[in-house]
Amino acid sequence: MKEGYVIRNQTLPHFITATVVDWVDVFSRKIYRDCVIECLDFCTKNKGMVLYGYVIMSNHIHLIVQSDRGELSNLIRDFKKFIAKSILDKIQNNSESRKEWMLERFKLAAEKHTRNTNYQFWQYGNHAEEIFSNKFMWTKLDYIHLNQLDLVLSRTL
Repeated sequence: MKEGYVIRNQTLPHFITATVVDWVDVFSRKIYRDCVIECLDFCTKNKGMVLYGYVIMSNHIHLIVQSDRGELSNLIRDFKKFIAKSILDKIQNNSESRKEWMLERFKLAAEKHTRNTNYQFWQYGNHAEEIFSNKFMWTKLDYIHLNQLDLVLSRTL
């Protein structure tokens, strides 16, 4: 049985952290931040994502998110999968000065896990924390806003 940061109640909002493997600074480039924003926009319009706030740091993102369909785990899985595919495609097919180094990091990470075939973009897990009260919600929103010292992009909806 899984312990720790597991999404038990699929209907409640959660504070989620998604981290790039080896803490690679991917989101320091606008082209990759835009992938996250486009995916957030698509998920809110088409996948039942309720987004309360987010921050995109250089190598991870924090979200306060909920599924209006009661399928938060599936929503987060699809969200992360789409972003990974989109960013890996952009790294491989655009002018990225760190291309070889980045792809090597992602390839080495994939070799450690049987779930991946070529590359692993995200670390496993989401460090999901259930938002159980208004006070906890505001604590997490404040945390998102206070990350502005290292901020790439922050927004509350």
